[in-house]
Amino acid sequence: MFAGRRFAAFLFDMDGTVLNSIASAERVWAAWALKHGLDVEAFLPTIHGVRAVETITRLALPGVDPVHEAFVLLQAEADDVEGVLPIAGAVRFLNALPAERWAIVTSAPRPLALLRMRAAGIPVPALVVAAEDVSHGKPAPDCFLLAAKRLGVDIGDCLVFEDAPAGIAAAEAAGASVMVISATHQHPMTTQHNSIGGYETVSIAIDDSGWMTLGAQRSAA
Repeated sequence: MFAGRRFAAFLFDMDGTVLNSIASAERVWAAWALKHGLDVEAFLPTIHGVRAVETITRLALPGVDPVHEAFVLLQAEADDVEGVLPIAGAVRFLNALPAERWAIVTSAPRPLALLRMRAAGIPVPALVVAAEDVSHGKPAPDCFLLAAKRLGVDIGDCLVFEDAPAGIAAAEAAGASVMVISATHQHPMTTQHNSIGGYETVSIAIDDSGWMTLGAQRSAA
């Protein structure tokens, strides 16, 4: 698992990577999909890891304004954070990181991201790159490139933690290393990248320059 590799910064997707908001998101999107006559079962897998406005735009529904509908969905999701929980070990892991060396990079709008992080007890980092910060969302690399720039590090020295194919593709396109978080995967994902179920099995070592190395978390005696 990146044996001996040092990283200048860690960039974390939010939903499915540091917290689990699937139940909340799917309740809201299922109601929206029914309203618009969509096949809910087929539609729901397409919503994860992508900005709402881009998900709706791809549907090309007659008479539907993607910007307005994304706003409506944001309000509904903000009103429903029941069952939003941290990924196992995420709070401990994030709290161990230097504040200037990590960021949340999410396809969610900033207000919703902050609500979900607080609901799950996830520490809010100094830097959050959210949906409204980029013109092109995942799988475009813009969000991760922006996060690295704002942290003042080279994207090639960053490790991205992701769970969704769109986010993984964005990290690859940006030129970052990738760790796949599989905690919310219902089926195994075929990936060339390292993968962990949660953060209980990993530890962090920080050198005098602030660079970070991943290691195996030792079990309590």
